Amino acid sequence: MERITLYRIFRIVWMSVKFFVQVTFFQRRYKGRWTSATDVKWEKLVTKQAKEYKRTALKIGGLMIKMGQFLSTRADIMPPSFIAELEGLTDRVPSVPREKALVLLEEEWNVVHTDYLSFLSDKPVASASIGEVYKGTLLDGTTVAIKIQRPDIDRILRADFRAMKIVIWLAKKFTSFGKQIDFNLLYSEMVETIGAELNFLQELRNGRQFAERFEDMPGVVFPVYFDELSTRRVLVMEWIEGARVTDLAFIERNGINRRVLSERLFRLFLEQVLDGGQFHADPHGGNILLKPDGTIVLIDFGMVGSISQSESRSVLKVVEGIIFKQYDQVLDGLEELRFLLPNADRRLLADSISRVVAAYESEELTQMDSFVVDRLLDDLRLIVRTQPVQLPAEFAFFGRAVSTFVGVLHVLDPKVDLLAIAKPRVMEWASMQKENGGVFSKEDVLRLALNAIGPLRQFPQKVITFLEEPTRMREYQMGRDTLRRDERMLLQTRMFAGIIAILAMTSTLFSIWTAHEPLLITSASIFIISIWVFKSKNRKIK
Repeated sequence: MERITLYRIFRIVWMSVKFFVQVTFFQRRYKGRWTSATDVKWEKLVTKQAKEYKRTALKIGGLMIKMGQFLSTRADIMPPSFIAELEGLTDRVPSVPREKALVLLEEEWNVVHTDYLSFLSDKPVASASIGEVYKGTLLDGTTVAIKIQRPDIDRILRADFRAMKIVIWLAKKFTSFGKQIDFNLLYSEMVETIGAELNFLQELRNGRQFAERFEDMPGVVFPVYFDELSTRRVLVMEWIEGARVTDLAFIERNGINRRVLSERLFRLFLEQVLDGGQFHADPHGGNILLKPDGTIVLIDFGMVGSISQSESRSVLKVVEGIIFKQYDQVLDGLEELRFLLPNADRRLLADSISRVVAAYESEELTQMDSFVVDRLLDDLRLIVRTQPVQLPAEFAFFGRAVSTFVGVLHVLDPKVDLLAIAKPRVMEWASMQKENGGVFSKEDVLRLALNAIGPLRQFPQKVITFLEEPTRMREYQMGRDTLRRDERMLLQTRMFAGIIAILAMTSTLFSIWTAHEPLLITSASIFIISIWVFKSKNRKIK
């Protein structure tokens, strides 16, 4: 076993060193004379590396597959061709002989398996890097799924993590990746998230927590677990017949509405984010099953991440900003989540976000020709690579989960309107936070009230823009000598009355939301007076 451990460490480290050396020599060779021909050579090199990585990962399994899946989501640091090659990397490895699985099963149960089972399938129905799933029947006739850990997988992962520590040290010392990724935090996140998969009792607890959390959500179910038969390396749960959620033939055959299904699935994932807490960190098609009646079955809670309340609020701020087209707010939320570094070009990033949202809303991303779409995506990739944009290490698995989940939704319904689904739920969430005395602050309520006003929320900014706009200011200054003094005073009074009216109206909405009666009376009175002044001065000017 020690020889296998050393072999795995050598294989992983050697491959990484080879990649680092190849990249370093290439960059030095073409430094200062990068051309379109160089781009072609570069793409050829990274594609070759990605293919070697994929072959190695599929051969030795373990952490290499998990790491490859993670790297396939890192558009901020990995070349597009590398990402494209690894996107199809799935956690499927050859199964171990049934005899070895039975030995481990009986060691954990401390009895022969026939003392509990009347039937056990000859081959696993699913095989992954951590464990394999067999179909079985209990003595009382109950059909169950039995997840058995692969023998020696804990030693394999320990060896892989040791190799990864060496690779991380090399990357920090000899590559530029150390400036873009907090490797120490990433390593801790990997150990915590992936290492937790080795304890099946923790997976059982995670599954139960999800079931309790979403027990009232219609059209979603979770498997029942059997405590008396589950151990650290064996997990026994209810067998639920179902197809992969991405099995379009199954969906068509059973007359399931794909639009309704994708909307329900999106709400299930959105709920995991809004309230903070745990989220499913590996929501690929194989972990989301579908019954013939369209019921969603969520399984495999070995990889579960967590998001704090403050992080949840920042994510909400980003979603809300996109919904209401407040792109400065989107960037504020991204800064709070540390996705943006202080010296980022906010104007450029806001413009990029607005272009993507506009293309999304107009369905241009599906209707435009491939050349236009590719150009838009290339522009965004360039911005991600040239701007100080990063994916914080603690969000590594959240980012991967989002990427995987969006891929599933795209298969189900490429035209699903995620913004339209999210908008009412975000507003409902905000209202519930206030009613339940949650952490939703008055500033959040005011921000939502301003956003919900619609186009009117932009009026104060338009007034400020008018006053600051150089050309109009010059025209105003040139014509001011022709205005009588009292007309100028009327104009200024009307302008300030309008601004006060907007502020008073906002304050009125805020007081209604918070049930603040003294503020309501005061702000409503100011609003009425300012509107009267505005109209009277407007008549005099005319």
